[in-house]
Amino acid sequence: MNAGTVWTASALIITALIGSGGPSLAWAIAQLGWIAGPTIVLLFAFVTYYTSTLLTTCYRSGDPATGDRNYAYMGAVRDNLGSLKIKLFELVLYVNVFGVAIGYTIASSTSMMAIKRSNCFHEKGEDPRHINSNPYMIAFGFVEIIFSQIPNFNRLWWLSIVAAFMSFAYSTIELGLSIAKLAETGKIKGSLTGINIGALTSTQKIWRNFQALGNIAFAYSYFLILIEVQDTIRSSPSESKMTKKASVISIAATTLFYVICGCMGYAAFGNMAPKNLLVGFGFYNPYWMVDIANAAIVIQLVCAYQFNCQPLFDHVEKTLGKKFPNSQFISREIEIPAPWRRSYKLKLLRLVWSTVFVIGTIFISMLLPFFNDIVGLLGALGFWPLTVFFPVELYIKQKKIPKWSTKWVCLQIVSVACLIITIAAAAGSVANVFLDLKSFKPFSTDY
Repeated sequence: MNAGTVWTASALIITALIGSGGPSLAWAIAQLGWIAGPTIVLLFAFVTYYTSTLLTTCYRSGDPATGDRNYAYMGAVRDNLGSLKIKLFELVLYVNVFGVAIGYTIASSTSMMAIKRSNCFHEKGEDPRHINSNPYMIAFGFVEIIFSQIPNFNRLWWLSIVAAFMSFAYSTIELGLSIAKLAETGKIKGSLTGINIGALTSTQKIWRNFQALGNIAFAYSYFLILIEVQDTIRSSPSESKMTKKASVISIAATTLFYVICGCMGYAAFGNMAPKNLLVGFGFYNPYWMVDIANAAIVIQLVCAYQFNCQPLFDHVEKTLGKKFPNSQFISREIEIPAPWRRSYKLKLLRLVWSTVFVIGTIFISMLLPFFNDIVGLLGALGFWPLTVFFPVELYIKQKKIPKWSTKWVCLQIVSVACLIITIAAAAGSVANVFLDLKSFKPFSTDY
């Protein structure tokens, strides 16, 4: 039964929004400066809210009041768009899922290394600057392979609460440490235009500005769960109106939090703001608080990895099951005795498929262990198609807006403008990946 309210929907959206994109916002604002940085954060917030109102209108197929409910973003696309756009959406969706899994692997290993570095410095007085990230990525992957065998992981509601608590914990610690650092120095750092040319070449300045756009876009990536959140809301008043209100509340609250965190971090560190604020705090007291924040990131990412990937695991299993109904490999289940139940049925296909998937994300993470570059690229690749293009196309189809009408042209202008931003952000992130690769040897060099 759908009994959700504006406030429960707002809470779910805020939980999805406040995540691993936050620690890189101070760095993003440092590239853009005091004028452009907060302005662009607000611009992304406005675009995200506007396109969310378009998507919520497409929750029901046909009549917006009595039409059939869509339980996920994919359902809305399949009910409203043609086969070519459906295939395009699936491609974008699954590439995004794979990419986000890579981002989570890198982010978790970065936080685990920060804990190791901090403890080593404070216990032995040594600064182990060079730590190989590969063992930490492998450990994270091993945990994810085990958790991938838990059926319906994304339905374990208490894990959502744990993940949400972890997000708020490390975000609050990040804000508190920034305020403490600012109070310690007593000086607001930074400049109106960010890092000046001279400290960087003009080309590096352009690429970093573009990458900063992707980092900010990643902080607003939540559209994959918007319709699922809407599906929790009761029917009266209409789900669309209530979700729009929830979007206003959640995006406004999150943006305020982001602006405060990003600006405080920039004010504290200025143009030297680290790529990952919590990792950059590694040797500052109280170091144990930074350790708690990084541990919270790891716990949250362990859960988020499964919430992100299990729908893909399920989709592949169901698709192969329909295509090969007589396959023993697909249908085979291995019974394993378990102390808390009679037995646990391990699906052989799930074990093999999820293991291959996790190993793939670890392999690419080892090749490209660059947190900010990957976050910027993921933000760029997910922003335009998932946040702008498909909501616009769904809205045009749902409302039957005539081609070349004023409203149609305006919507297309918004879509094209956001596409340009996405291309620029992706180009900046890719350029910085190539720059980082010049001083990095995969599998053999510490980073």
